[in-house]
Amino acid sequence: MTDYALRFISGKYQGGQFKLKMDREIVIGRATDGDMVLVEDMVSRRHSKINTTGGKITIMDNGSTNGTFVNGERVNTTPVELKEGDRILIGTSVLKLVVDEESLNEVARGDSLTDENSRRTTMSITRHMSGSIDEIPIPDLLQLLSTSRKSGVLNIFSGDKESKIYIREGKVYYCTINNNFDLEPTKAFYRLLTWVTGTFDLLPPDDAEFLKEIKESTEGLLMEGMRIIDEVNRIKNEIPAPEVYFTLASPIERPFKELNESQLDVFQLVHNLGTVRLILDRSNFSDLDTYEILIMLEQNNYIVRMK
Repeated sequence: MTDYALRFISGKYQGGQFKLKMDREIVIGRATDGDMVLVEDMVSRRHSKINTTGGKITIMDNGSTNGTFVNGERVNTTPVELKEGDRILIGTSVLKLVVDEESLNEVARGDSLTDENSRRTTMSITRHMSGSIDEIPIPDLLQLLSTSRKSGVLNIFSGDKESKIYIREGKVYYCTINNNFDLEPTKAFYRLLTWVTGTFDLLPPDDAEFLKEIKESTEGLLMEGMRIIDEVNRIKNEIPAPEVYFTLASPIERPFKELNESQLDVFQLVHNLGTVRLILDRSNFSDLDTYEILIMLEQNNYIVRMK
């Protein structure tokens, strides 16, 4: 029979692992007499319960204050069956059900995570949540934060890039990349969804105010963002790199009257800025629409690449 474990992929206990034994009932919560003790203020005393009887692994909520979530969906007192790879959000911890290849590193030394053979306690309390976007892709992470109605500033780091997503009760209301406030926030958000490696930290809410907040729902943003990514991937072999510098063709043989207003706007950005990176940032259109216009202008010899 396959052995399973719950691996902490985000939060205070990140890196820890709790081995699941079959035919047991496991109580998760803040109470020290529980089976898995998570000492933090967003976890109820008897927060949720996992059952491993009958060859299945199920989880249910015990009427906790902040809820139990599986793959972004809130669960109630009706048991929900878990399968390998499922992500569970309890408090600020995200756990992943994995095959237990060996019972090593069950918990980080000094943590208050316990199993049947050990019971360790720490009095530290935290709301801090951190992890890796390699383990929890950004769309999945935002869905978890949305359904659990969390607030805060989600800092995401990928290479030399840093993004801040401002969240109010689960709703994204602003986004920046490298503190570039000239970049329209929804455009920054859609770019951010392409990041696949890096780390994140959920920090307490910020009192910063913005003149232009994002109005779309988080679910709507994610759906549109994934659509844009799919469309960009469709034309990825034609897309110019960010460092490419365009200039106007000489001579321009096709008449300008063949260009619509949007195409003329991007044409003017080419004339004023040249570099694809700057054109994308300053364009009033989405990155997808701007890319498509640049491709059209180049194919029709309105613009050419500098050698």
